[in-house]
Amino acid sequence: MKKIIITIILSILLMIGNSQQNRSYVIYNQNGKKVSFKKTIKSLTKSNVILFGEYHDNVISHWLELEIIKELLKSSNICVGAEMFESDIQSTLSQYMKGSIGFEEFQSKSRLWSNYETDYSPIVEFLKKNNIPLYATNIPRKYARMVFKNGGFSALDSLNKIEKSHIAPLPIEFDINLPQYKKMLSMIGDHSSNDIVKAQAIKDATMAYFILKNFKNNSIFFHLNGAYHSDFYEGILWYLKLKNQSIKYKTLSTVNQENVNKLEKENYNRADFIICVNSNIPKTH
Repeated sequence: MKKIIITIILSILLMIGNSQQNRSYVIYNQNGKKVSFKKTIKSLTKSNVILFGEYHDNVISHWLELEIIKELLKSSNICVGAEMFESDIQSTLSQYMKGSIGFEEFQSKSRLWSNYETDYSPIVEFLKKNNIPLYATNIPRKYARMVFKNGGFSALDSLNKIEKSHIAPLPIEFDINLPQYKKMLSMIGDHSSNDIVKAQAIKDATMAYFILKNFKNNSIFFHLNGAYHSDFYEGILWYLKLKNQSIKYKTLSTVNQENVNKLEKENYNRADFIICVNSNIPKTH
């Protein structure tokens, strides 16, 4: 625990000492042009849904997520969704947010990620304090595992009605030719299997489903997810647009570079806003 706290303190000090030569992070638009935090917020407020693609071990990602939430609250009603919570624990999550149960019970029932305390607790506690709704959007991992291990989407047909309520409605539409899914297959190499990609897709589809299910026209739905789930306007966003073409969205992504003063070409068009983080920033875990 002490090591984690020291890591975070070092990261914060690096942010405070953000010189021109040794910046901690820089925000770029999709074309590689630097954008101020203020202009980023102004653009985000015009959205219905915001997908924040984070690196799960990146302190800058988590810090900015909370800062953006605070800024959005100044002019908009918001609710928040998170990949880090599986949909079948929504009742427990809601009870905790309302103060009906304490942290120990919440922790025992929620399968919290190992980095919850350092990376997500500050966000959750802020939302709780300010009565901001928080939604569990991810598929229970045991069902994603079934897709991978037991023959693709057809494995989900065996689920009962209650279990199916925790995933995107069947049948699941799927396009193996989406560039990010094709890239995932190529990275796996000889062990490639469409079912691995389908396990990724069922996560994307389920997160999109719960975003749309809980989305309200008079507010912004701010969603936290790993960058891969929304990079290059695919993943979650592909499923969102499949169900709602009129949705106004913005995406953010996180990348690491040794030199953050110029966005590398491979990171262009990754999202509407790319948070380029100094790769020397310590990881949270």
